[in-house]
Amino acid sequence: MKITAKLIAPIFIFLGATLAWGQTQEATLNFVPAQTTVNFTLGDALHTVHGSFKLKAGQVRFAPASNAISGEIVVNAASGNSDNTSRDRKMHKEILESARYSEVTFRPDRVEGKVLASGTSLVQVHGAFGIHGAEHEITVPAQVELASDHWSLTVHFAVPYVKWGMKDPSTFILRVEKTVDIDLHALGPSPWVAPR
Repeated sequence: MKITAKLIAPIFIFLGATLAWGQTQEATLNFVPAQTTVNFTLGDALHTVHGSFKLKAGQVRFAPASNAISGEIVVNAASGNSDNTSRDRKMHKEILESARYSEVTFRPDRVEGKVLASGTSLVQVHGAFGIHGAEHEITVPAQVELASDHWSLTVHFAVPYVKWGMKDPSTFILRVEKTVDIDLHALGPSPWVAPR
């Protein structure tokens, strides 16, 4: 079959229209608790503590063409678990005070960098991080992948919990870091289909 301009033109028109559609549409990232992990790492003089929290809810709306972003990610503070009953009891009672401050939140308001409508992008996301009854301005590095049938997000950042007013659990014998590392990974369905 001979390829002619008449055959090529519709292909380019279709590809251009598809690209333009992706750039003008708003992506909706609906977080699924079963497909979202929130892990924490805290170093101390003897060993490193690893643990996790559970996602409560989350939805972020993002327009690739304008970098406009909004929404909220909510984590259940009381779900924090490091597989050590006494340590977790102290974490919830004395540091997080999770019976009083039951949620940890992040509300993005700005993206620095370009998010591709299709493919993987590395950007900085600025927003308000809510923990222990106060909100703090923070910018976190994020790896975002948008595709026609799914999206994924990987974020790593440090929370200076002592600087932000929470109790330092260090003792004369045991010294722990004053920041805790957070790793969030999420995977969700098509970002281009609005939820019903």
